[in-house]
Amino acid sequence: MERESASMWELSFVVPPNHETLDFKFLLKPKHGYMPCIVEEGPNRLLTGGTLQGDARHARLALFKLDNEEVLEYRVFIKADRVSPFDLAASWRAYQDNLRPSTVRGIPDVSINAAPETGHENSSSASLELDLEHYVVPAPSTSANSGLVYAANLAENPRSLTSSGVSGDRPATIKEMEVIIPDPSKVYSGSGMVESKSVGTFSPLQKQDSHRGLFVDRGVGSPRLVKSSSSSTFSFDLKLDSKNKNSMPAAAGAVAAAAVADQMLGPKEDRHLAIVLVGLPARGKTFTAVKLTRYLRWLGHDTKHFNVGKYRRLKHGTNQSADFFRADNPEGMEARNEVAALAMDDMIAWMQEGGQVGIFDATNSSRSRRNMLMKMAEGRCKIIFLETICNDERIIERNIRLKIQQSPDYAEEPDFEAGLQDFTTRLANYEKVYEPVDEGSYIKMIDMASGHGGQIQVNNISGYLPGRIVFFLVNTHLTPRPILLTRHGESRDNVRGRIGGDSVLSDTGEIYMKKLANFVEKRLKSERTASIWTSTLQRTILTASPIVGFPKIQWRALDEINAGVCDGMTYEEIKKNMPEEYESRKKDKLRYRYPRGESYLDVIQRLEPVIIELERQRAPVVVISHQAVLRALYAYFADRPLKEIPHIEVPLHTIIEIQMGVTGVQEKRYKLMD
Repeated sequence: MERESASMWELSFVVPPNHETLDFKFLLKPKHGYMPCIVEEGPNRLLTGGTLQGDARHARLALFKLDNEEVLEYRVFIKADRVSPFDLAASWRAYQDNLRPSTVRGIPDVSINAAPETGHENSSSASLELDLEHYVVPAPSTSANSGLVYAANLAENPRSLTSSGVSGDRPATIKEMEVIIPDPSKVYSGSGMVESKSVGTFSPLQKQDSHRGLFVDRGVGSPRLVKSSSSSTFSFDLKLDSKNKNSMPAAAGAVAAAAVADQMLGPKEDRHLAIVLVGLPARGKTFTAVKLTRYLRWLGHDTKHFNVGKYRRLKHGTNQSADFFRADNPEGMEARNEVAALAMDDMIAWMQEGGQVGIFDATNSSRSRRNMLMKMAEGRCKIIFLETICNDERIIERNIRLKIQQSPDYAEEPDFEAGLQDFTTRLANYEKVYEPVDEGSYIKMIDMASGHGGQIQVNNISGYLPGRIVFFLVNTHLTPRPILLTRHGESRDNVRGRIGGDSVLSDTGEIYMKKLANFVEKRLKSERTASIWTSTLQRTILTASPIVGFPKIQWRALDEINAGVCDGMTYEEIKKNMPEEYESRKKDKLRYRYPRGESYLDVIQRLEPVIIELERQRAPVVVISHQAVLRALYAYFADRPLKEIPHIEVPLHTIIEIQMGVTGVQEKRYKLMD
């Protein structure tokens, strides 16, 4: 049992949904261990399918009669949640790590918040200052502090509005969805059918009036697949490709194989992909565009973000009032369509030069605007509309306030309330003429921002990359939470200068593991749902061993880069005995693959599930891994180019805290010891 507050305890356990009836009673354990436990009064409790059976009063109350005939009454709350395979693994890992013999009835018991062993965190060499800020060190200039910059400013510089005509470089800066594939043998005929080539099955769908297409419910339980009777049959025909030197993504294995399969099929225009954002202001379009751009770049796909607002501000200035955005203002409409066309021209021109995925960020709230974009893209690229719909007034209000505080449109407006009134009027102008997407290929994100449910609607989507985009969007949300990245404590192989291996910690590494446990206890003391992730190599497992109170998960994907036949060698030994390999690695560390081992690109490929899971998590995560792996993970959050990954500095005994939330990604570093 785990204490939730001064007067509440929480008992958590995992059972399959079709479990047999559980027959049990609560026991009240006195404060002093020498006194016997008190058994709950009344009949045994029966738990079936997550629901307590019996009369309502008995289900809600637990009564305990003391020796002096005094009766203690406790309220009982039952909450049944479906858990993902990942959460189930976390529960099982916590059980194994914290198994204790029960002093009550002699059966296994789980004590999550077990006290640390004496000496681990109290020794002078492992103690920490009370204020963790004492250990903060400056982050690199190319750190993951994109949250300090207005997101739209991270988009491409407008080449058509610059004198040089050359686009400048951008400054460097999930409950898990359970998808159930229906039994193909149970096929229904008629207009209520949906063909989905991405899962290779037909699924009978119920009616949904407000939106058309395929819905995947992201809330608790199984997803809902919904299609209105007016919706046409799904067909998936999108293929992806680029050309010349950028025709292949900088990735390996399955990623490259899928890219080859896509570029061998389909018409020429399908070889370039344009993700066109659609949605009212303050719905998270630019935030989504930035995250998606970062993800695709990290996977090795040549991707650029084109923000129409940036074009508008450059051409028409930042002092446009709400009247500029009225649908009955012909001058404003012409000016806005003009900058949208300029941005689309720039994006298509970049694609013709070899670009692969362009993300076109604007409201695009009318069919006429979207038709204009489709005509411009005809024969040149394939368009997928990405519509963001939010009905949560709290999130909308928060986004509006952030817009007033951060947008260059209001940088010269000293009065916050005046800016708020102007933007509210601008939003009302858009709402009057807004037309939801129901044409072409599209993805709709409906109330996905909170991470507590929502739906994804997909229409006419297929191909490797569009599929990855949908999967990524299903698992992303805005919930603020920290992610702590750290290498294992110094190992004996680190001391010897040997790569790979599976050695234990050095004396210095053992001091760090105690300091790290002390740090995690202080930093995450109020985070009951945090988890610790390690690789399967013993130096990370040992580093995590003194940390108590959190489930520990071992990921094989977090293992150090496989050095193949060079495992256990020093670089000097490789240079002496394998000079050609040494020189090949020196020339291109990103793509160099150790004989019978891995390259950095291979590591990125196997880390994609880890990235998706980190995006899905709503609670803090501590990742204890290895230099090459953490370089790749850090590059994702910091949006660093692939070519820089092998050279990113990830020092020993340093914690990199990545703060994820609505304002983007921010970084802080703690150096616990030299």
